[in-house]
Amino acid sequence: MPTYRTPDVYVEEIPMFPPSVAEVGTAIPAFIGYTEKATKIKKDDLLKTPTKIYSMVEFQTLFGFPKADEIGVKLGRDDKGVAVSADITPPEPSFLLYYAVKLYFDNGGGQCYIVSVGNHDATKISPDDLEAGLNAVRKEDEPTILVIPEATKLVHAKYASLCAAMLKQCDDLRDRVALFDAWKGDVGPDEDVVIGEDGGKEVKKKVIEANRDAWTGVLKYGAAYYPFIKTSFNHHVNKDESNVIVTDDKGTAKLGALVDSDTTAYNLVKAELQKHYVVMPPSGAIAGVYAATDRARGVWKAPANVALADVIEPVVRLTNEKQDALNVDPTTGKSINAIRAFAGKGTLVWGARTLAGNDNEWRYVSVRRFFNMVEESIKKSTYWAVFEPNDANTWVKVRGMIENYLTDKWREGALAGASPKDAFFVRSGLGTTMSSQDILEGRMFVEIGMAVVRPAEFIVLRFFHKMQTS
Repeated sequence: MPTYRTPDVYVEEIPMFPPSVAEVGTAIPAFIGYTEKATKIKKDDLLKTPTKIYSMVEFQTLFGFPKADEIGVKLGRDDKGVAVSADITPPEPSFLLYYAVKLYFDNGGGQCYIVSVGNHDATKISPDDLEAGLNAVRKEDEPTILVIPEATKLVHAKYASLCAAMLKQCDDLRDRVALFDAWKGDVGPDEDVVIGEDGGKEVKKKVIEANRDAWTGVLKYGAAYYPFIKTSFNHHVNKDESNVIVTDDKGTAKLGALVDSDTTAYNLVKAELQKHYVVMPPSGAIAGVYAATDRARGVWKAPANVALADVIEPVVRLTNEKQDALNVDPTTGKSINAIRAFAGKGTLVWGARTLAGNDNEWRYVSVRRFFNMVEESIKKSTYWAVFEPNDANTWVKVRGMIENYLTDKWREGALAGASPKDAFFVRSGLGTTMSSQDILEGRMFVEIGMAVVRPAEFIVLRFFHKMQTS
């Protein structure tokens, strides 16, 4: 009789009780804006496609370099015709994304997403393009921060509309926050700016008031920063130096043409170009600070009191009184985080509030982002419970897994309390979080409460002298 051998069958055992909660990334920004190109294999194949990158070199490879805006130079000559002065009119950068991403990486950023909504041939920045890029990011699960530096170039009404769309996406998905650059953040807080027209007449408001009017929606998911910053980046010059236009009594010439014909003038202009720097909205640098703080201390640490790299100074100097007005607005509660220069310390991020400044629960960026991380991490780590029996065994496993995770967070210093029971609670069970009807309909509810540490925003010192008694 022939003998038949049963083949070996290997069955992968699915763990019924995962060992721990897998933590999601906390600082993965999505940058939306215009780039020189958006090409990986064929022309524009990355256009309006969220693309993950890990370095500035990768950005330059896929998306190119900044636009070389025209730089005007007025050359002065002495009686002998020798160039003695160069008066440079620095341009306002047409597109900001390149510099924002560079600030991000230089300030400690790691991985991020880039959404190119158009190239540098665009005549102006379109709010429709930026919103299309924002809608493309909605489909991505990984980004946790939305950054659109070029929104500051829109008119006030379009800026407000885009900000509202960013906040709505954050509220819908509940796994990301929006970083806002103050509109007209390069002028003083009390200066009047035009926000629109009414009956053919200009409507003006002070800069801070105009910004607070623009931010509407679920404010706990947004954080705003003011003012703009002067970076250490010089204005971009083409390889052939054709975007630098030199004018003198003899006429007009491109800088590259002077390298052989007038070496003195060429060297003078080159030296003067090194004295002019790009002014930028701060969101790219702030996103880098978020990433660096998360990596060094944890997402629960307020991303503030940190010096900004590649930054010379804020373009507007703020006093303590002016910052107080930014920090707390009793009417709207829309807090604005200041960027300030301190002697011997550099330019520091000097605020860590969300736009919900009057909300005791969601006042701080670190609290909002920590809850985002915990909710997203637990949600993804409990997928194994889908289709498991909706009974006490499953509830205990889920509850135990979450409690272990939160206990680790408490030990790391993220949660306040003398013991774990003081720092958090996890509830799940019949008569506690679920009714009999919920179980029949296949729903399992878990309630989690956490006491997250909050930043010591104001530290009060009291001094006194004890009088002599003997």
